[in-house]
Amino acid sequence: MRNPNFLFSKYNWSAVQDNQKKQLTNEISQMDGNRLLNTSIDDLCDYFEEKYRVNVPSIIETNIVADQKETQIDVSGDRLRMIRDRSRPFYMPGTEVEITVPFEGDAEAFSIQPTSFTLSPPIADVKDDRLVIRVEGTELKAEQVRSEIDRTLSEIKKYLETLRNNAKGLNDQLRNIARSAIEKRREKLLSDQSLVSSLGFPLKDRQDSTKTYITPEVRRKIKPTIPPASTKPYKPEPVLSNDDYEHIIGVIQNMAEVMERSPSAFETIDEESLRSHFLVQLNGHYEGQATGETFNYEGKTDILIRVDGKNIFIGECKYWGGAKKLSDTIDQLLRYSSWRDTKVAVIIFNRNKNFSDVLDTILQTVEVHPNFKRFIGKISETNFRYIFSNRDDNNREMLLSVMAFNVPQKQA
Repeated sequence: MRNPNFLFSKYNWSAVQDNQKKQLTNEISQMDGNRLLNTSIDDLCDYFEEKYRVNVPSIIETNIVADQKETQIDVSGDRLRMIRDRSRPFYMPGTEVEITVPFEGDAEAFSIQPTSFTLSPPIADVKDDRLVIRVEGTELKAEQVRSEIDRTLSEIKKYLETLRNNAKGLNDQLRNIARSAIEKRREKLLSDQSLVSSLGFPLKDRQDSTKTYITPEVRRKIKPTIPPASTKPYKPEPVLSNDDYEHIIGVIQNMAEVMERSPSAFETIDEESLRSHFLVQLNGHYEGQATGETFNYEGKTDILIRVDGKNIFIGECKYWGGAKKLSDTIDQLLRYSSWRDTKVAVIIFNRNKNFSDVLDTILQTVEVHPNFKRFIGKISETNFRYIFSNRDDNNREMLLSVMAFNVPQKQA
């Protein structure tokens, strides 16, 4: 007779939870510094959140199958049988019924004892993505076997439900834990770079990139892949601050609302004149600032902020011309944007009657673009915010606002 395999009894949940958090922060602390700096924070958070989350299994009861075979049963412990020597096994012919129960989730979770448990946990074998429950006996009856199987499955599901509640608390914290550790490490790395740079000596090339990562106690069935990134020395790049970006978007929003509220003043102007109104407003706010960031009107590149000869903000003003024109405009922004965290905007003027249809088309078009990464949210009813990747490097991200406005059209 095989030794019973008790489920939910190897690791204590509290220890597992502490271990997952510790291993997550340890891996971040041991990650190659330049790789960390050269990788999108959100992409790293995605990776660590997926790697260290505990995916509690779900039983797939509709796919349960049964089998049976003859076996030898040790009945030495049966007090109702007349057995002279109970100090050793006494075998009799019997039957073994084997129930295979498929599941989805982490097989290792069946080893974790949740915060609520009994002194007699359920017994089953874990094989890859299935549980195997066995019932043995010399005179098995169908009702007896079914009752025991149902009882075992019920106990397993209760344990899983408790463990699922435990895991939710951990899983909900992982992204914030990862982000905090990443940002703290980035701050330290950048501070160290600044310190060494201020000494006035050339930086030494380092060949000893850390390659070792600690394996978590609760292993993944399929481990996520860390985002690819360069380990070349990281060079901080000029970026537009979030406050400045939001202020620019606010100026554009206010100007567009003036147009919507004063239709007679704008119904006859052409596209070039329309752009000029925005440039006048923006130059009034930003030209001559100490940072040297100025807006310039250069052909069809409508609104620019340049630092060290590089564009860090670009705004494109377009009349609505359908989904393809919007996609082409985004491609245009991607060609112009070569710096990390470049912040851009597409300002769309609609002179069609079905503005609601235009907004629906915008949402559908942007999210199928090959460089789309995620939708941040609606800033207003007609202002949408996205994260896009640079066309040449998935780790270089672009903050994109798509703003749409109804502009009056002169009636014939």
